[in-house]
Amino acid sequence: MYSKKVLEHFRNPQNAHRMLDANGESTVGDPSCGDSLRMFIKVENSVIKKISYLVFGCCAAVATSSITSVLAKGKTLEEALKIKEQDVIDALDGLPEEKKHCSNLGVSALKLAIQDYEEKRTKTKIQKIQMCISKHYYFIKDKIVNYMMYRLYKR
Repeated sequence: MYSKKVLEHFRNPQNAHRMLDANGESTVGDPSCGDSLRMFIKVENSVIKKISYLVFGCCAAVATSSITSVLAKGKTLEEALKIKEQDVIDALDGLPEEKKHCSNLGVSALKLAIQDYEEKRTKTKIQKIQMCISKHYYFIKDKIVNYMMYRLYKR
């Protein structure tokens, strides 16, 4: 059975939206249960000023994503990196044993979003472009192949 806090965060999730001006983001998923989470952070002066997420999953996945965003907002990057899965479980007054793995989603996404922010912050413009291109490589490759096939058959 879920605690009152879990149900509260499931019914009224905090910070659940896409952030367009994020300077760090990540996507994680748990193939064993089908949950997935995309997290966005806006960092200013090494402090997480804004945090948001999009989550697809069960009640526990929604609640743990919500409470992770609440726990991380306003913290320095160093403090946010110290947030553990047990902190998320404790903030929700516990989770059923079979749902404790859901606490990994939020914490993993937060750490990866901070890592993404750090990578973007320390990269040169050329490296940022290369990183962007590598993320979209398959999409670009498919477009080029489709265009070449179109030109070939157009003759």
